[in-house]
Amino acid sequence: MAISEKAGMEKPDIAFIPTPTDALDAMLLWADPKPSDCLYDLGCGDGRFVVESARRFGNRAVGIDVDGNCLTLGRSRAQDAGVAHLTTFRQENLYGADFSEATIVILYLLPHLNVKLRPRLWQQLQPGTRIISHQFDMGDWVPDQKQVLLNSEEESTLYQWIVQAHHKRPAP
Repeated sequence: MAISEKAGMEKPDIAFIPTPTDALDAMLLWADPKPSDCLYDLGCGDGRFVVESARRFGNRAVGIDVDGNCLTLGRSRAQDAGVAHLTTFRQENLYGADFSEATIVILYLLPHLNVKLRPRLWQQLQPGTRIISHQFDMGDWVPDQKQVLLNSEEESTLYQWIVQAHHKRPAP
């Protein structure tokens, strides 16, 4: 989890907190990536979703974060896993990033950041895109599915939304 709302991107507004392994596994199974999918992890941190999705399912995966050190680690993980050709890591602010090619979006951001990002998700993503969030919802956007994982690391709540045609805003 890392993001910046500042134009300069000097440092993340929130600290990187890794997703527990069992939550990562459950989120990827829920996302059900196919080789034709493009998974985006917004606030990707060390790139674990990007690498694991590409490694396990053979799909393209993109991680966006403002923390260059985390992105370097993600690129190294991708190289070590043999999936560097399927992965891309971009140092960008999420509120200015283009993620319109995503068919799956992974989030582990704070609730107010999810809500702030929601209009961009609706604007950029095509109907049918799956959005999966660890721990935090999107305000009054009711999830299509919700599940609670009880495990040895921590209790995790997962949310899934499917972008619908009515979320798309008409072009000006």
